[in-house]
Amino acid sequence: MRLQKYLAQCGVGSRRKCEQYIAEGKVKVNGQVVTEQGVQVEEGDEVLFENQPVQEEEQLVYYLLNKPTGYITSVADEKDRPTVLDLVKNIPYRIFPVGRLDYNTTGLLILTNDGELTYALTHPKHHVDKTYVVKVKGDIRPSTLQKLQQGVVIDGYLTAPAKTKVIRQNGATTTFSLTIHEGRNRQVRKMCAAVGYDVLRLTRVSMGSLELGDLESGSYRPLTRQEVNYLKGLGE
Repeated sequence: MRLQKYLAQCGVGSRRKCEQYIAEGKVKVNGQVVTEQGVQVEEGDEVLFENQPVQEEEQLVYYLLNKPTGYITSVADEKDRPTVLDLVKNIPYRIFPVGRLDYNTTGLLILTNDGELTYALTHPKHHVDKTYVVKVKGDIRPSTLQKLQQGVVIDGYLTAPAKTKVIRQNGATTTFSLTIHEGRNRQVRKMCAAVGYDVLRLTRVSMGSLELGDLESGSYRPLTRQEVNYLKGLGE
């Protein structure tokens, strides 16, 4: 089995994150630092991550968190800012977030120790719809929403078509939903900026048919078996 896949199955992180750890020299196999991708490991090999033994997780776990503002979507932060894992208590497994939400973005975030599922859900080839509720200053014209629907240029590339729907307008602000399947850095905020609007509030409310519902900010719950099977189906 390839080293990065083995690390992901052991709950170290997503497969892409494990590839990063390998490149950074944080992984040893049988006492030797490995920095090349694709190294094969076999039963009986000793694998260390940051000098700690790596073993396959006895149980895979899955949680849905309603992320509040003021938390980094990461396992740790070099600036010592609070992370989403600070919100999760009494889980005896090394879990990590699936994808990212910005520091000031709230809403649905999946936490798990299933690196293979994380890889599948975040890989660009899998078009997993993610819906956000966006609040901006002022009214938005239908022509502006149409631009978002058709795709706008951010960071030198054209975004994929999106779905939009106005939820409410009162002259001072507009709240609307935006559904995209891409997951680039700060994509929703950049898309809104590209059509002349700064985001006042941003919340992810669903991933596919998995919805945030009425889960309170900062709270989390385990996913049901049906929800886990649904997410695994999205990554196939």
